[in-house]
Amino acid sequence: MLEPHLTNKHYHLIGICGTAMASLAGMLKTQGHRVTGSDENVYPPMSTQLEQLGIPVSEGYKADNLADRPDIVVVGNAITRGNPELEYVLNQKMYYTSMAAVVEENFIRGRHSIVVAGTHGKTTTTSLMAWALECAGMNPSFLVGGVAENFQSSFRVTAGEFFVIEGDEYDTAYFDKGPKFMHYLPDSVILNNVEFDHADIYRDFDAVKLAFSRLINLIPQNGRLIAGWDSEAVRELSRKAFCPVESFGTSDDARWRATNLDFSGEMTSFDVEAGGARFESYKTPLAGAFNIRNCLAVVACAELLGLDRSAVRNALAEFKSVKRRMEIRAVVDGITIIDDFAHHPTAVRETLFAARQKYPHGRIVAVFEPRSFTAQRKEFQKAFVQSLSEADVVIIAGLFHPERYTAETGISPAEMIGALRDFGRTAEFIEAIDGIVLYLSEMVASGDIVIGMSNGSFGGIHGKLIKELERRSK
Repeated sequence: MLEPHLTNKHYHLIGICGTAMASLAGMLKTQGHRVTGSDENVYPPMSTQLEQLGIPVSEGYKADNLADRPDIVVVGNAITRGNPELEYVLNQKMYYTSMAAVVEENFIRGRHSIVVAGTHGKTTTTSLMAWALECAGMNPSFLVGGVAENFQSSFRVTAGEFFVIEGDEYDTAYFDKGPKFMHYLPDSVILNNVEFDHADIYRDFDAVKLAFSRLINLIPQNGRLIAGWDSEAVRELSRKAFCPVESFGTSDDARWRATNLDFSGEMTSFDVEAGGARFESYKTPLAGAFNIRNCLAVVACAELLGLDRSAVRNALAEFKSVKRRMEIRAVVDGITIIDDFAHHPTAVRETLFAARQKYPHGRIVAVFEPRSFTAQRKEFQKAFVQSLSEADVVIIAGLFHPERYTAETGISPAEMIGALRDFGRTAEFIEAIDGIVLYLSEMVASGDIVIGMSNGSFGGIHGKLIKELERRSK
């Protein structure tokens, strides 16, 4: 039963179409609250999810959106001072809070919290962990930064013991600059890897490591840290844990090891050793070595939680991934169109590695939008060139907000194209989305794999390209 102060409230979410905020909106409605929201960037899949949930969304920020005087205003982490709704909230001294704080108090407290953290792999691993619990009959609640295809949702609220949540290291709100995961009361933490990212809020790698060390410091002594041993930074940070540490990876000294990886078939297969002894064999439709590490983390965590092994094995085999994580949008005339969320050099490289493993005979065409702060900053330029060189053809779109950068602080697509050509790659800088679609529609052929990579909508490029290829085929 809910506490009295949590029942029958009107929540208004400023920035409701963010992945986490849209999910929170659905969770609050499931809990019986009235939910409204506003945003200026309204696009699928979250806008579609909100519409299906019957949650009204006002496009654009204005004080009139708060005319009904909601009980609680949730301020998204992208909302800054100067936003008309936020200024009205402050002027009127309305009660406001953050997404992470609401999740903590309304949904996590009192449950076993499984927090999945790290620079890469959070969304897939969170979804797979929730699915493993579901297959084992645990009826988990979850909140994930994407649409988990096995559940066809990014969230669920149940009466079950477990809550699985994607532990985002990005800051919480303009009034709370700490990471979101500091609110999630972890009992078990899966920490896949730690790299420098989010250069807009972390000044350097040491600052990133400090944030993750604080997460580890929250785990109680009777909790568990499931640590990605292929990441040197995770090894370093794990030494500070007050709880038992279970290491996983492909490294020889990891307690949980993946061996005999085989990417040649429709299903990826691998074996698992635990403490040097054979544990179990698994198959999964996921491609790429990074996804095997994601699976391995779930196997280790599931065993520590006492889940039925056969149920976990079936969960891996039946897992359908997450929308926008190597999601095949269409195959037109033998041309495969893939949508992927990659926006960090490591994620781009791993995505292209996985594509090469899955399509060893196809021409890989990488279409990259520098959209996130990391993707647009100069210090990552060489790393992006190295990663993108794993493709046969590379197209770089225009920066999302070029006005934010100077020649010293922002990447130079022209320099990147030159470097990629030096690698022997076909490479083009095409600023506008429609120009990219036209170029691709004239260049691609049967057997090609086109991978559009962005952490945003990318101007609807996948749908536009599919439509143009279908027109061309008639």
